[in-house]
Amino acid sequence: MLVWVAMVGAEPAPRAANEPASSAQPIPAGDAPIEEVVVTGSRIRRDPLTVRDSVLSLDEEDKSRSGLSSIGDLLARLPVAGSPLSTRFNRSGNFGFPADGGGVAAGASQVDLRHLGPKRVLVLVDGLRWVNGSSGSGVSGATDLNTIPASVVERIEVLRDGASAIYGSDAIAGVVNIITRKADGTTAKVHIGGHENGGETRDLELAFGRVWDATSASAHFAYTDQARVDAADHDQTRWPKPGTGVTHGSTFTPQGRVIFVDPNTGRFVNCALNDGVAGLPTYDPSDPCGANDDYHPWSNADRFNYAAYNLVLTPSRRTGVFARVDHEASETLRLNLRALFNRRESTNQAAPEPVWAGTLAESGSLMDRIVIDADNPYNPFGFDTGPGGFLTRRPLESGPRIFEQEVATRYAAVGVEGIWAGFPRALAWDARVIWSRNVAEQTKHGAHNARRMLEALGPPADCARIAGCTPLNLLGGQAGGGTITDAMLDWIGFVQRDRSSQTLKSFVANVTGELAALPAGGLDFAAGFERRRQDGRFDPDPVVAAGDTAGLPAQPTSGGYTVTEFYAELEAPLVSGLPGAELIDVAAAIRRFDYSTFDSDTTAKTGLRWRLTADLQLRASWAQGFRAPNIGELFGGLTRLDAAISDPCANFLATNVGRNVIDNCVAHGVPADGSYTQLGGQISVLTGGNERLEPETSASESLAVAWSPQWARGHPWIDELRVELMHYRHEVDDAITGYDAQSVLDGCYRDGVAVLCELIERNERGGIARFRNTLFNVGSIETRGWDFGVVFAAGSRWRLHWQGTHLAEFTERLQDAAGRVVESRSLEGRTESDRGKPQWKASLAIEYGVE
Repeated sequence: MLVWVAMVGAEPAPRAANEPASSAQPIPAGDAPIEEVVVTGSRIRRDPLTVRDSVLSLDEEDKSRSGLSSIGDLLARLPVAGSPLSTRFNRSGNFGFPADGGGVAAGASQVDLRHLGPKRVLVLVDGLRWVNGSSGSGVSGATDLNTIPASVVERIEVLRDGASAIYGSDAIAGVVNIITRKADGTTAKVHIGGHENGGETRDLELAFGRVWDATSASAHFAYTDQARVDAADHDQTRWPKPGTGVTHGSTFTPQGRVIFVDPNTGRFVNCALNDGVAGLPTYDPSDPCGANDDYHPWSNADRFNYAAYNLVLTPSRRTGVFARVDHEASETLRLNLRALFNRRESTNQAAPEPVWAGTLAESGSLMDRIVIDADNPYNPFGFDTGPGGFLTRRPLESGPRIFEQEVATRYAAVGVEGIWAGFPRALAWDARVIWSRNVAEQTKHGAHNARRMLEALGPPADCARIAGCTPLNLLGGQAGGGTITDAMLDWIGFVQRDRSSQTLKSFVANVTGELAALPAGGLDFAAGFERRRQDGRFDPDPVVAAGDTAGLPAQPTSGGYTVTEFYAELEAPLVSGLPGAELIDVAAAIRRFDYSTFDSDTTAKTGLRWRLTADLQLRASWAQGFRAPNIGELFGGLTRLDAAISDPCANFLATNVGRNVIDNCVAHGVPADGSYTQLGGQISVLTGGNERLEPETSASESLAVAWSPQWARGHPWIDELRVELMHYRHEVDDAITGYDAQSVLDGCYRDGVAVLCELIERNERGGIARFRNTLFNVGSIETRGWDFGVVFAAGSRWRLHWQGTHLAEFTERLQDAAGRVVESRSLEGRTESDRGKPQWKASLAIEYGVE
């Protein structure tokens, strides 16, 4: 028995697709029969040891050594990976919904290559497109890898190149192909792991299989239970910004904050309630926030630490069942069936939902219209608080916002494949019908009904006429466990239930073989047809859709499209067996697509492989790509995003912003006396889809050199040595995006860009009354860099695998309607929000086997 010990066990050690699974596994001799297979990057069947593309391969052994239970977590460790959504992301919609209509995908796990985003990576299972994810908050344009049990994986192939000509839409940054495994006999695996301060993970895998003369059948069962890790338990995450206490916390506090102009004295009031106040607070109009009342002047020390409620690792429970049947009807005909059911239950958490009354919030929601009536029994001021007030409270009595997701995935594929001997040379063909569906329900606890708050804070006589209405004590503090009673919570609270779903139906047919014999080898080809229908919808809770929530409003989304595609692929050897040119071959592919949502078009790819010697090989490729706008981007309803941004027009006389900023702000309605103040750290932005969107297009280039010296294999203390260096470049045009909200404000008021100013409307106070930022084809992305890899093996025991990526450039640009660049940002080496683009990323795995 050989036991492997990984010195860096958490890092997977992917191999090139043509690398044997272990250094102890011999390479077949030249005259040994080799089964030709389809390797990711081409539909042409070929010897797996002669792959031309930049394909990495991860197998079951890599997964076992990593100790990870999620496919997404395993892929995220690759140096080529970006910053994808995973169970370490706790966002659940408490900040709002992104403009693409895809929702926040809470509890999902995605894959990102080259930092181009999960929507620009195509995920396949056994070479077939997988259905996009659902999370109950939108219609996602990316695949949720948590819908695929990790236990069914035989290997994962990662193509680091554009491949739209081969596979169609989304294959811009690359392709991830998950190959499922057969089971023969019965196996069971149990894995238990964990982190300090929680985060235990328990995995159970069962596999059953049997092989008869012409038929094989197997079934896999997988169960994963991942526990939570609380942000409050770790120094780095227990504050909004590490080491700064509450200074970067929220202005919505449990004790409350009151901002208004006293109509009796004309004095501006900006106060926070003192700690320990029980009952109705006292207010001194002659000296607000002074020694004679229960308030004090607001300061940063009053901010609220919302981070302590967050999760570093979100809990998740996943159960999956996968079955496959393969039957050889004859020597030239094979039937196959694949079926899957997967269920995910996950939870996210955020601080209690803030509530407010008054127009100064400038959220555009019903909450802005709430007035605390002078006769409300809990109003200490003796006058109506609106219009123009801003009275806030974060009611701890409601408990934290808890978002629970239940996601069910169903998948079935029926296929037939065979060999047609009637052609001059035998052809391999296959045809498959696929149906898959994701349905998600998200339940939010701790939500508040704004319309009921309006009634409970209005005239008591009006509230009394409404069955169940209870006057609300919004202005009390937290003394004695809080002043909002259960009866009040029963009236204003509700459980929010949102639902989303996606369905994929497709028919795929392929044929591949050798067209003719050329002097240097066979002229191989592949061709195929695909017809696909995708539908999706998002149904928010009726209270949310009506705009009556104190949280984030959202509108329903519903739509779909049909696509018909044809492709052809050729591979031709030009030269073989010459000095300096042991082999030179070229490949080309073309794909024609016709979408029901936009016009038809064509995309292409070419490649060159030049094996100079048995030790040295060069590869080059150029590919066009496209990404069709997804359902959320096309049909997404208007939603609100509370963006953490800073208004350049706020307090402009005190912030030294420059004369041009002041002039631009005043020209757009901001008072010239500099009296406008931004009250919170977030500004509400309206986001949504656009049915006029066109596809994104891309150009991808790669150039690689691989060196594997023959002398190393026969060296006394070297068993294997391989070195690879690859340069890559991707350029995406007509990128589908909304303008970055902060960049819109800066571009308008600092740079005077008129097209950006058109997105902003201000009120008489100078605040932002409406900020519309829907999707357009206005972006471009250019990224380039280097991949490197070194494999060294000594004997059958020692093995070292070092791989990495250098990000040399990552530039995002936005254009106006005339195509002029209005914003350009270089993001390599920078961190934005909770994601970064490091310039260097590498992994090192050292393995030692003990007999």
